[in-house]
Amino acid sequence: MKLSRQFTVFGSAIFCVVIFSLYLMLDRGHLDYPRGPRREGSFPQGQLSMLQEKIDHLERLLAENNEIISNIRDSVINLSESVEDGAKSSQGNFSPGAGSRLLPSQLSLPVHPEDCHFATRSGSQHSDVQMLDVYSLIPFDNPDGGVWKQGFDITYESHEWDDEPLQVFVVPHSHNDPGWLKTFNDYFRDKTQYIFNNMVVKLKEDSRRKFMWSEISYLSKWWDIIDIQKKDAVKSLLENGQFEIVTGGWVMADEATPHYFALIDQLIEGHQWLEKNLGVKPRSGWAIDPFGHSPTMTYLLKRAGFSHMLIQRVHYSIKKHFAQHKTLEFFWRQNWDLGSVTDIFCHMMPFYSYDIPHTCGPDPKICCQFDFKRLPGGRIGCPWGVPPETIYPGNVQSRAQMLLDQYRKKSKLFRTKVLLAPLGDDFRYCENTEWDLQFKNYQQLFDYMNSQPKFKVKIQFGTLSDYFDALDEATRDVGKNQQSAFPVVSGDFFTYADRDDHYWSGYFTSRPFYKRMDRIIESHLRAAEILYYFALRQAQRYKISAFLSSSHYTALTEARRNLGLFQHHDAITGTAKDWVVVDYGTRLFHSLMVLEKIIGDSAFLLILKDKNAYSSYSTQSSESFLKMDLKQKSQDSLPQKNVLSLSAEPRYLVVFNPLEQDRLSVVSVYVSSPTVQVLSASGKPVEIQISAVWDAASTASQTAYEISFLAHLPPLGLEVYKILESASSKSHLANYFLYNSETEIKGIFSIKNMRGAPGDITLENPYMTLQFGQAGLMKKIITKEDGKHHEVNLQFSWYGTTNKRDKSGAYLFLPDGSSKPYVYTALPFVRVTRGRIYSEVTCFFEHITHSVRLYHMRGIEGQSVEVSNVVDIRKVYNREIAMRISSDINSQNRFYTDLNGYQIQPRMTMSKLPVQANVYPMTTMAYIQDATRRLTLLSAQSLGVSSFTNGQIEVIMDRRLMQDDNRGLGQGVHDNKITPNLFRILLEKRSNVKMEEEKHAVSYPSLLSHTASSFLNHPVFPMTEKFSLPTLELLGEFSPLLSSLPCDMHLVNLRTIESKVGSGYSDEAAFILHRKGFDCQFSSRDTGLLCSTTQGKILVQKLFNKFTVESLTPSSLSLMHSPPDAQNVSEISLSPMEISTFRIRLRWT
Repeated sequence: MKLSRQFTVFGSAIFCVVIFSLYLMLDRGHLDYPRGPRREGSFPQGQLSMLQEKIDHLERLLAENNEIISNIRDSVINLSESVEDGAKSSQGNFSPGAGSRLLPSQLSLPVHPEDCHFATRSGSQHSDVQMLDVYSLIPFDNPDGGVWKQGFDITYESHEWDDEPLQVFVVPHSHNDPGWLKTFNDYFRDKTQYIFNNMVVKLKEDSRRKFMWSEISYLSKWWDIIDIQKKDAVKSLLENGQFEIVTGGWVMADEATPHYFALIDQLIEGHQWLEKNLGVKPRSGWAIDPFGHSPTMTYLLKRAGFSHMLIQRVHYSIKKHFAQHKTLEFFWRQNWDLGSVTDIFCHMMPFYSYDIPHTCGPDPKICCQFDFKRLPGGRIGCPWGVPPETIYPGNVQSRAQMLLDQYRKKSKLFRTKVLLAPLGDDFRYCENTEWDLQFKNYQQLFDYMNSQPKFKVKIQFGTLSDYFDALDEATRDVGKNQQSAFPVVSGDFFTYADRDDHYWSGYFTSRPFYKRMDRIIESHLRAAEILYYFALRQAQRYKISAFLSSSHYTALTEARRNLGLFQHHDAITGTAKDWVVVDYGTRLFHSLMVLEKIIGDSAFLLILKDKNAYSSYSTQSSESFLKMDLKQKSQDSLPQKNVLSLSAEPRYLVVFNPLEQDRLSVVSVYVSSPTVQVLSASGKPVEIQISAVWDAASTASQTAYEISFLAHLPPLGLEVYKILESASSKSHLANYFLYNSETEIKGIFSIKNMRGAPGDITLENPYMTLQFGQAGLMKKIITKEDGKHHEVNLQFSWYGTTNKRDKSGAYLFLPDGSSKPYVYTALPFVRVTRGRIYSEVTCFFEHITHSVRLYHMRGIEGQSVEVSNVVDIRKVYNREIAMRISSDINSQNRFYTDLNGYQIQPRMTMSKLPVQANVYPMTTMAYIQDATRRLTLLSAQSLGVSSFTNGQIEVIMDRRLMQDDNRGLGQGVHDNKITPNLFRILLEKRSNVKMEEEKHAVSYPSLLSHTASSFLNHPVFPMTEKFSLPTLELLGEFSPLLSSLPCDMHLVNLRTIESKVGSGYSDEAAFILHRKGFDCQFSSRDTGLLCSTTQGKILVQKLFNKFTVESLTPSSLSLMHSPPDAQNVSEISLSPMEISTFRIRLRWT
């Protein structure tokens, strides 16, 4: 009877949905939607015909309707299955008390077939040079190349320039690290401000002089303290082309360890500052010091409107290979690009360094003689023993010929007769004397060379864009299409080595405490940005001056800049002096406090029933009325959970979901009493697990208890729960089992001491069973879908450092061979938690507290294994600790790592390379696979990863090194902290795999993997009232979107744009979307995804709930450029992998 009633209700629902979808088809068929911006790179040049557009639109609507029908069919199948299963799976399914949203067990994932084509076609495109092939090709020997040690002898014939003279651009620059051996402020005080002050004076003295600058963090600091005359002088130098801003990011970012969210954010911060204060738009990228280069950065520059870029730190063997084939200038194309829309022109500097001895030509002994700061009597000399000479009429001929010889030799490595010769180094041009020495001596050389027709040379000072403009013109003049004049290269430039076997893979992990903190700040900044913009719209609608006049926007700007500063290539990398690291940490910590207040205040306004009451609550405290459940006491301490004091009077618990899809997540908070009840907004009791809070490994707190429950949260929305002290049949105490211990623990929990208990420990949920050995380490995953046993063996290991002269340090990883197993003499204390919501195995080693948690639920959280390691190696010497996962997957020396959380780069473990060369950066994930399975390690922090044997993933979690590695830092890494590392392990079944596709240079995560990674990096934000107020009334939820965004669509940011006047906010925001590429060779049934895919299309009018979109116009990534025909779009259309920015203006209705 019950079954037939369910089908009657469901049949009615089907009828309603079909009728409604047909109505939508007819309704929307009348409308004519202009296209969204073109797929990549540029914007549409004209409109499609109206007829074509209507046909496309109708096709799309039919596809959507088919999708709805297929969803319903799957739902019916699933419903009937769940009815047949009865109570079989009831243990893992709890009512979330969130109304009528779909539960994950009710749906299979509707993926449009068209959305799967991209991943199968991708990788079939042709590049002239694929970096994976280059690595296979190069012998990586290191013969002595003569004066160019790592290269070869370069010769030329003097008549080669008879038809076309050599055109040389000497480009003066100063590389200013925003923190390294000194803090950002100390460098500014001691060095950088004088560079700017002297520039204004010295460039004015001679209009032929040029200068170039990159880091906006320094420029903005100087701008704030100078007078109007200096500001006008800078603007005039920019206008006449003597001064150029290159890249224009807040910093010159590292490219291995940052997440693309932060790379974009620091680019926007720099570009917005430039537009507002100087009215300039950078057009050339300049990255001379990041330790290896990522194609993610090139893609972001391309999307920001750049056409040319330059890189420097590339493996010396690759530089030599590129120089031999004259491919040092190339079009850099994304691995996944099916056409050429991502191509950006790239210049790779050929020699060892960006300093003057290594930039005029192949012989540093000669080039050093043309660094006039090193003249005898100065503070620095030439290490090759021959000093520079001041230029005067008596030596100008011989010196000019000597310098021109180097320029000619360098030009032989390139395809055109236009040559770039940078002239600078770290913190150069500080003293006005250096300006005079460099510019006056070089000008004499230029004047002489240009006056000698026999030299066949045109030489001058220039900027980077002067060089690229001349290069473009030269290729046009010879009638060549640029695309055919230069090769196309795809891939990345990791792992970098500057000499011998000195691979810079240590910094992928160095200072991991701050790499984790960086990710936490990112998730807080993004949450604050989104909630703040929504709250600002409401505050303007209700004229809530207490919110509008607050310092939130100023604080938000400071947080953006502190995070931006930390993306610098000596900050997030962990390669700065100890006190500089503390300075970065203090800035991040301060930002965390500020962001928590912005999140709390914004959420409070959005969820408050009577908006006009906001002012009275907000004035009661300088802190937010809603406070986070996590509190960090200092920049180097672990976050601790706040304990919520309970009484019979209900307390509000507000939970924010920062993701753009509906979400089913476990929420855990600490409370003061084990007699507790949680109610949904509608007053319905929620199933909860009560667990012990452990003061020590075997000491349970008597004053704090953890409660965990399943929350169903709207996309980008807030859900309200109530907690009170009250007995409840929905509360379930966790049970505890202790192994390898004699401890007796008293309290309210059932705690069993399993002395001498034989056999394995197991954990189980609806998807899998985990088996653990007696040391509490995972050995096996048994998948319930097919009953198969999979070896997934988790262990720890140590690396030492080599006994050679050069040892591991902050930058370099120079191990003493392969890793050695982590040895323990006695079995560790193991504590097993068994509960309704989750179960967990925790084991306590000397240097690691290791936990594996399994959630008892269907959906995203139940399908992966959560791994938490709290690492403490503060008492070891010259060792690095790693986690190794060994499996029976036949990975055949191939593994896959992400680049900046944006794309996947296939890797090959090469026996011809040393251990340290086979370690690569992992920002959010790494995986191995064979024809039937994929094993993914998802990470909540950037670390170094490798795969040395078949079926293995190894990740280095912390490193403590007692010596400097001779790269300028002058210290080891011994300021280690107790460091949390958070991961998830996901084992997925693959189907329809063609093994030849495994050789492709491109790969994609599954949608499930993407979503699990988002859950890990964007956890929910539980917030509680600071103090209980019986009069306070909150709404049940705040749900800003009408429905989930498509599964493959990610809202990168909703970033309030600064006002054009003053320092406040405008009513516009940058709406940044990323459509993720994904692999469809995985099951789409029972994934737990509460969304579908829509071929990258979103109807703007169906996007927001209670917000009206007043305008939505396409823009370049960092808001620098708008398309010439920019107009409001009513449909957003993104290609796979595309990141696009729109200017959006919302109004609360």
